Amino acid sequence: MKKLINDPENVVTEALRGMELAHGDLIRVHFDPDYIVRADAPVQGKVAIVSGGGSGHEPMHGGFVGHGMLDAACPGAVFTSPTPDQVQAATEAVDGGAGILHIVKNYTGDIANFEMAAELAGDANVRAVVINDDVAVEDSLYTAGRRGVGGTVLAEKICGAAAERGDDLDAVVALCERVNANVRSMGMALTSCTVPHAGEPTFELGEDEMEIGIGIHGEPGRHRVQLEPADQIVERLLTPIVDDLPFSQGDRTLLFVNGMGGTPQIELYIVYRAAATMLADRGITVERSLVGDWITSLEMAGTSITLLKLDDEMIDLWDAPAHTPAWRQGR
Repeated sequence: MKKLINDPENVVTEALRGMELAHGDLIRVHFDPDYIVRADAPVQGKVAIVSGGGSGHEPMHGGFVGHGMLDAACPGAVFTSPTPDQVQAATEAVDGGAGILHIVKNYTGDIANFEMAAELAGDANVRAVVINDDVAVEDSLYTAGRRGVGGTVLAEKICGAAAERGDDLDAVVALCERVNANVRSMGMALTSCTVPHAGEPTFELGEDEMEIGIGIHGEPGRHRVQLEPADQIVERLLTPIVDDLPFSQGDRTLLFVNGMGGTPQIELYIVYRAAATMLADRGITVERSLVGDWITSLEMAGTSITLLKLDDEMIDLWDAPAHTPAWRQGR
């Protein structure tokens, strides 16, 4: 295993210190408990949005803290849920009096710890929306029900813009629920990944094998098959996504092709071309796009595809300015 680290036990702390040094104009980092807040937090009179999860999925979530997206993010240990005291402290640090939305990926530990943190936050008006957009498996090693994956990024951008423009808590929660109801995802892996303190891959793949339907914690997927050309891989991922909602002729969509951490950008655009062509053949319009490493699984090679059915409000909010360590748009 080759990694640019020192002591495996200090990976998250040292990464957070690096973020603090690199982006001190945008964020503040608190240690023990660990959390990241936007530099101007708390913003009085604004709904605060808090998310979090295990580290190893960068830039999510800490890279999305700032104007137009998250008010706070809680980074757990690698692939491990943040603790309730982290979430509680972050929630209280960004409470501007208009309420707080917790955006929570559907993993058992995340849900339990965010729920406990909301109870501990006392007088804070906290609501939660659970993201469960993965069509690959109904239950997995880490979940009851579908996992929350790429749709989380889209929810954080769209709902962050709504909170920034001054929407109240009920409106932001309803919007987040609408995004979650209209987004579907599925991923695949060409390689596994190695958690720093583990020292070995989370699963083994042969040189001519790929894993279909993987999660973002290095867990295996729906099935293992022989490696195929990119167009066939896209068909394997996109067909169940389109059929699940279902997406229909005339729908306007946002197509998000995500890298899992170890896939070159050139390959992601090959995937995007295939997905956009397939959608066009079905009469589904792609009005907005996102391509790149936005929700990763350490150094895993692979991709996920996320498709969101858009409406006019979502488009306006997607296009709204954002300024975070990882997301610079129109400002």
